[in-house]
Amino acid sequence: MSMLTPPGMGGKYRITGDVYPRMRRPHRRRRIVLASAAAVVVLGAAGWGTLQLVDVFSGGDDTRKTTAGKQADCKPAPTPSATTATAKPPKPAQVTVNVYNATPRKGLAKATADELKKRGFAIGKIGNAPAAYDKKVPSAGLLLGAPAATKGSFAVLGTQLAGATTKVDARTTADVDLIIGTAFKALSPKATADAALVALNKPEPAPARC
Repeated sequence: MSMLTPPGMGGKYRITGDVYPRMRRPHRRRRIVLASAAAVVVLGAAGWGTLQLVDVFSGGDDTRKTTAGKQADCKPAPTPSATTATAKPPKPAQVTVNVYNATPRKGLAKATADELKKRGFAIGKIGNAPAAYDKKVPSAGLLLGAPAATKGSFAVLGTQLAGATTKVDARTTADVDLIIGTAFKALSPKATADAALVALNKPEPAPARC
């Protein structure tokens, strides 16, 4: 065996000329294949992630545009005082009150009517309550009037007496009855009644409609 024969060849192969056989490790090709496959997987995942990011950001822009469009379309609802002049409750001077006493205590109708007059209300009839209500009103008072009174007169007169109840009858006139009941002690303090009137004439604005 020549000294130029590579070890392990057993003398079977001899080197002639200046070309030598190249020896490759048996697992090198497998490693190259696995590395190539891993590179393909990484590139595919990166591409998919990029597409997802594009969709997310594009969808976010559409959402912001939609939200901005809805906000632009939203308009505040007009306040009741801005719709029509008739929406405002009447002033005390525009409410004629008939005061009736349904209790055994004397003088309540006259004293109450005098106080209401001082507070700006127009006073109509004063006397004892009709038999249908005499000693049959357990609350502080009963406000009795035509159905139209529910749109304003009841609310205005109700500011003067806490705990008063309301009821409509068949009358067609604009006057309102205040029937003093068993639980009556006195009209609401003037300062309290005045504050309630102010609040009644300045309703809160309605929420925006979209």
